[in-house]
Amino acid sequence: MDQFSYIANADVVAIEALFSQYKQDPNSVDESWQNFFKGFEFSQQWGEKAANTSTSGSQPSADHLRKEIEVVHLIRGYRSRGHLLSNTNPIGPRTDRKPMLAITDFNLSESDLNTTFEAGIEVFGRPAKLSEIVDALKKVYTSRIGFEYLYIRDRESKNWLRNKIEREYLNFQYSLDEKKRIVEKLNQAVHIETFIHTKFLGKKRFSLEGGESTIAGLDAAINRGAELGVEEVVIGMAHRGRLNVLTNILQKPYEQVFLEFEEKVELEQNSDGDVKYHMGYSSDMTATNGKNVSLRLMPNPSHLEAVNPVVVGYARARADENYNHIEGQDKYDPVLPILIHGDAALAGQGIVYEVTQMSNLPAYYTGGTLHFVINNQVGFTTDFGDARSSIYCSDVAKIVDAPIFHVSGDDPEAVCYVMQLAIEFRQKFNRDVYIDMVCYRKYGHNESDEPRMTQPTMYKIIGDHLNPRDLYLKELQDKGVDTSWFKPLYDAFDAKLQGLLEDVKNGKVKYQFGKIKNTKLDTAVNALRFSEAKDFLKSPDTGISKEVVDKIMTTLTTLPEGFTPLKQVEKVLETRKQFLEGTKEADWGIGELLAFGSILNEGKIVRFTGQDVQRGTFSHRHAVLHDVNTNAKYNNLSSLNTDKARFELYNSLLSEYGVMGFEFGYSMANPDSLVIWEAQFGDFSNGAQTMIDQFLVACESKWRVMSGIVLLLPHGYEGQGPEHSNARPERFLQMAAEYNMYVCNCSTPANLFHMLRRQMALPFRKPCINVTPKSGLRTFSSPKEDFLTGGFKEVIGDTTADAKKVKKVILCTGKIYYELAKYRETNNITDTAIVRIEQQHPFPKNHVDAELKKYKNAKLLWVQEEPENMGYWSYILRVMPEIGLGNCVSRYAAASPAIGYVKKHDAKQASLIKEAFEFGKI
Repeated sequence: MDQFSYIANADVVAIEALFSQYKQDPNSVDESWQNFFKGFEFSQQWGEKAANTSTSGSQPSADHLRKEIEVVHLIRGYRSRGHLLSNTNPIGPRTDRKPMLAITDFNLSESDLNTTFEAGIEVFGRPAKLSEIVDALKKVYTSRIGFEYLYIRDRESKNWLRNKIEREYLNFQYSLDEKKRIVEKLNQAVHIETFIHTKFLGKKRFSLEGGESTIAGLDAAINRGAELGVEEVVIGMAHRGRLNVLTNILQKPYEQVFLEFEEKVELEQNSDGDVKYHMGYSSDMTATNGKNVSLRLMPNPSHLEAVNPVVVGYARARADENYNHIEGQDKYDPVLPILIHGDAALAGQGIVYEVTQMSNLPAYYTGGTLHFVINNQVGFTTDFGDARSSIYCSDVAKIVDAPIFHVSGDDPEAVCYVMQLAIEFRQKFNRDVYIDMVCYRKYGHNESDEPRMTQPTMYKIIGDHLNPRDLYLKELQDKGVDTSWFKPLYDAFDAKLQGLLEDVKNGKVKYQFGKIKNTKLDTAVNALRFSEAKDFLKSPDTGISKEVVDKIMTTLTTLPEGFTPLKQVEKVLETRKQFLEGTKEADWGIGELLAFGSILNEGKIVRFTGQDVQRGTFSHRHAVLHDVNTNAKYNNLSSLNTDKARFELYNSLLSEYGVMGFEFGYSMANPDSLVIWEAQFGDFSNGAQTMIDQFLVACESKWRVMSGIVLLLPHGYEGQGPEHSNARPERFLQMAAEYNMYVCNCSTPANLFHMLRRQMALPFRKPCINVTPKSGLRTFSSPKEDFLTGGFKEVIGDTTADAKKVKKVILCTGKIYYELAKYRETNNITDTAIVRIEQQHPFPKNHVDAELKKYKNAKLLWVQEEPENMGYWSYILRVMPEIGLGNCVSRYAAASPAIGYVKKHDAKQASLIKEAFEFGKI
């Protein structure tokens, strides 16, 4: 009862004086006291309570007024701590958390139970006896739902929740038809698990047994969402219960799952597939109100909670493109992200915190996510007391004032109620909401695991425990409900499963994938195809006309009237003007912005996030300018936006894992958007290695989904020490195979321009990893004509060396080319050619061979500034064995990527460059 919190330590005599003042003039006291006295017109109601009045008979006694305040405290106590007494654990008593909610804790006694208190207005809207107040509070706050919401700072949403809980749940009842639907969903959930368990002995399925109320709850949430405007649901979850959700929520045909268990699945070319409880699926369903709802369960690996940012990124893209047209509606209302967590993972995985902090930021806002926790009370073999320090696994929700509803998995009606309440809250307030369903796991981590090794007493209880369906049926029967309709329902479902399994075994059905409704984004995705080997022989033409270049550069050099940029930024604007006028070549920043502007000019989206990307970590980009007098922001390229195009450029929170995952999800949903994530330094991508390994590089092979996300990773050895030199290209190259991604190291602004445009020009999508320069951001340059014709150059040959004189060809990539070229020029070396390999994967063998043919009998040498065990060498040796083992100049193999002292670095770098030209001399 937040509005009365100020009276916690108030003096009774002072309150009496304030009350007298209030009676004479309500406006003479503070508004907070007006709220307290409202409805408490004591002088008109105390005559009948003579035993408790003062001698005048018109004022309450000080003792009774004190008790009124204590009853207020009691009500607030139940609202804030009642969840600690709630009966949410289906397999054991709750840990005593000392909630202090006995009436004696509030200086009240049993003799007060029959006394009527005005404070009852807060619960019933009328005065009530203390016994009635306590009974209601216990029913609402300590039954099978534990409500946590009093910490919410927004008064409107908190009061809305309180009224819903205390007014609605106190007298809530489902109709018989609604009860039957709950039974039907429970029966599907229970029976599919037991059916698979008996028909496919020994096969892992990570069953939902013990938590089957999940299916009834999700069904209730989606149908209630459909009534409130939800048109799409995007779900992310780990493996436990996934097959159940696939079949009984997303309506994946049961026979398709049986085919997976039988391993009668034909893999497509360049596809390795994944285990059945990692796969995604999409479908349409008709809600109970007749509306169509599109459902998608995102594919994900075993890395728990890793799918979370992917789901919300995907949902954001869907909302941005499909639902930005309904006047007066939050465009995110129609797309509902649902994340299904395990209790141990929710509490233990740091990605949960990152995604939570992202939830209300403009760059990552999705209108609120519904979080559903299947709380098994154990993580693999770890008891919850060893899995977290917080009382609840869901306590992370409190950092964004998200309400939490704890509920017993053995009470499917309660589960359905809180799921519907959660949807209503999300649709009304566009905020996250958590449901913590406390249940159990019937078997071990998987069906072949023996849980009694580590939790013997828990599993003795579980072994004798009825499943939620049977418990619910028994409860209905005990209440006098006729359940004779259940057996025909059970028999029909069992016969259906038996028949489908027979069809599978007899080869009567074939494997197929799910389909979703044909929205604008779906049309764009369906227009793509998977790549073929021949697609990588030559990049498409991606040049733009001089008129478009001039249009973009004019936009980039024009400021709003009265806008005053910083002096240093004026120099950047002057460089842009010089390029426009043709007196200077383009630097790296101009190359980037030309690529962005040209894509926007074609009506597509550019979405670019990362730490400090608006300015650029190294102050080269300045895509967003700041007025020195007003701090007003100006995004030059935003004026290029059409009705279709958008330039979304966001400085991200200090996160790599979560932000990269979000952008991956966005790129997967919208192939008509150039989605870029930039690391502040290349090695910061280490923090998102799980996302790279499990999603970016293998999504097509495992799940047959495409992403065109671009990672820009600043890389190069300039003496900045081991932490900020190496973007670890060797890691990406180790994972490069089957044309799964582009790995590049562009050495000119024009080639970067064409690389970025190529991402949108191809008839398929591939992730692109580009290690970008630091020192070269201002020194690398390209003439205007390089932007007008041609396309990305996988290899840049040597245009200065005389092929007849060349005895040695140095192959390299990136920044080191310029150092090699400078040394060659300074020392007047004429027998060495330098060839730049701009794209390392897919390795451009045809382009490399074409260059090497110019230099007959020349010795080949690979030169890199990274240590021998890092960088590119081992990859080059693998894809180009003819280069010769040992023909590499690099830093010595090392544990650390670089030297920590500038002078030593400079000396080593100079020595390395010199060695490249002296290598092989007799």
